[in-house]
Amino acid sequence: MTIHDTHPFATPEPDRDPVRRLRGRLGGAVTLWCAGAGPSRAGLTVSSVLIAGGEPGRMLALLDPDSDLCDRLEATGVAAVSLLEWPHRDLAEMFAGVAPAPGGLFRQPGFEFADTAWGPRLAGASSWAGVRLESRAEVGWSVLMTCVIERVSLGDGAVLVHRRGRYERPT
Repeated sequence: MTIHDTHPFATPEPDRDPVRRLRGRLGGAVTLWCAGAGPSRAGLTVSSVLIAGGEPGRMLALLDPDSDLCDRLEATGVAAVSLLEWPHRDLAEMFAGVAPAPGGLFRQPGFEFADTAWGPRLAGASSWAGVRLESRAEVGWSVLMTCVIERVSLGDGAVLVHRRGRYERPT
């Protein structure tokens, strides 16, 4: 066995997408968007999020157009958005599709989901929002979902930040 100081399956440096690398340097809060109910629930880890103030406020997100969440959000018109924290980093990887989720995404030991009018929210997340889809537009390889913020619950937890392929531990 060899110990690597870098990811053994990473794209070689000269072949990496410069736009993606620029986005990675900005970093972002890691959110978990969930929509649907019962067996038709879907979720996705999203860090390409922007909050726009106003009456009402809006939350904009760039989603993978091939994701189950994109389909479920369009079908239901609502989503629950949880702001993830350091203890949720493994769950973030599962919902991003880069780590296995034995038994299913919403059935991971130690992570409970509470049903809301907007969809399931991570019960252990201290901050979350309920949003209603207002519009969608294709932007690059993503879908820009503009949502009206209908409910906000704020806690004191330090939001999980992802920068340059790693989660930053809060200090």
